Amino acid sequence: MGVLTMQNPATGEILGELAEATPDEVRLAMERARQAFPGWSALPLPERLHYLTRLRHCLAEQAETLAGKISADTGKPTLEALMTEIFITADTIRFYEKHAKRMLSPRRVPTPLVLWPKRSSIHYKPLGVVAVISPWNYPFQLSVIPALSALAAGNTVLLKPSEVTPYTGLVMEELFRTIGFPEGVIQVLHGGREVGQALVAAKPDKIFFTGSAATGRAIMKQAAEYLIPVELELGGKDPMIVFADAHLERAANAAVWGAFTNAGQVCMSVERLYVEQSVYPQFVELVKAKTAALRQGFPRQADIGSMTFPRQAEIVRDHVADAIAKGAVVEIGGRFDEDGMFLSPTVLTGVTHAMKIMREETFGPVLPIMSFSSEAEAIRLANDSPYGLNASVWSQDETKAKRVALQLETGNVCINDCLVSFANPHLPFGGVKQSGIGRYRGPEGLRAFTHAVSVIHDPGRQKREVNWYPYTEEQETMFVVLIKALFGRERKWNRQALLAAWREWKRLQE
Repeated sequence: MGVLTMQNPATGEILGELAEATPDEVRLAMERARQAFPGWSALPLPERLHYLTRLRHCLAEQAETLAGKISADTGKPTLEALMTEIFITADTIRFYEKHAKRMLSPRRVPTPLVLWPKRSSIHYKPLGVVAVISPWNYPFQLSVIPALSALAAGNTVLLKPSEVTPYTGLVMEELFRTIGFPEGVIQVLHGGREVGQALVAAKPDKIFFTGSAATGRAIMKQAAEYLIPVELELGGKDPMIVFADAHLERAANAAVWGAFTNAGQVCMSVERLYVEQSVYPQFVELVKAKTAALRQGFPRQADIGSMTFPRQAEIVRDHVADAIAKGAVVEIGGRFDEDGMFLSPTVLTGVTHAMKIMREETFGPVLPIMSFSSEAEAIRLANDSPYGLNASVWSQDETKAKRVALQLETGNVCINDCLVSFANPHLPFGGVKQSGIGRYRGPEGLRAFTHAVSVIHDPGRQKREVNWYPYTEEQETMFVVLIKALFGRERKWNRQALLAAWREWKRLQE
């Protein structure tokens, strides 16, 4: 059995140790989850939501304590933990309390006239056991929100938090225990890749994974052996396009926050900034001044904390070194200790798409800036990426901004704002290309943890249907008339022929 060391990346303080789950423990957890599923899924939705309400109350009452623990595990400022981990999670719970009934209730859908008197409806049924495998950059909310979505929909959950931030995993486990969920309804399995592999091998009914594209591909490959449906929320290389007619002060503030919040460790970070040539020099100076004013430290009175994962810090250093070697200019920052976790916020110019910094996900506090000369060029540059998670367009010309936004190859887009897509729980969230498969949040996201059952109901008073045996020449004639009348180019309505077809239809049913 392996042991995870819980350590504060900003200070080096050891927070304790945590045993990894063994393959047998994963198997037993799956058995408990399957045993708990019938009872949990049979609970009326208001009773399931009652547990979520209790969790929301705990988040509100323990907000400062929980944020402090998350900060200690990740190196992020306490305010960021409050805003992005606690607040968003509590807001999502409130959203489900208000809207889950409407989103999960059966709904009537139209039935074509030719199928009269049948009625049609869609029902949403829970899948079973959902495995949630979560990341380290937002280890609380990116674990709790998908887990609660699955629970609200009637599933039981096996949650594997990231081994990079095991302390938050322990915090969540204790929180779920405090809430008093029934035995087996939600269980936390601590550990690394081997635990994740054992979890997939235990054959859950769905896997919800948030993390890197490389790990997502590996999980999908293993899940394919068992035909397990997989939802992947992966990385991004998100572009920000600033036109000359944008509110430049607002856009510069957004660029700095969008690139450096959470030390740049955000799947929606501004990782590529394109600025119209006529305002490029002015905009670069604005960004440099705002970057120079940032305070880096831990955990309070700071704008930027430390990196969380040493391996990710190495990737950031490599991307910056590659860019400099290929001609990029460090406008500000670039001071990276060899083994330190505090990477200074860095602005680069002179970058091109031949550099890693413009092609691969950097996931750190680096902002590369390029210029463009036309709307078409801006769109081409923004779409020149294997990723497509989020994007932002900045212009005070609403028509142009919407026109450009809808030509971007992305799952989410903001106009005159950035990263805010995830903050609205009514909106579905997810990516295209290598940024993921599927959507969560919003009605689509909650229903993603169900399977839709289509029901068509006939009163059952007629002895047969017109398409049943035995086939006759009259049936053939009737369908020819109907096809021409309903779907033909000219849609000529031959009254006599249609009346004859209708009579035949009724006769066949009698």
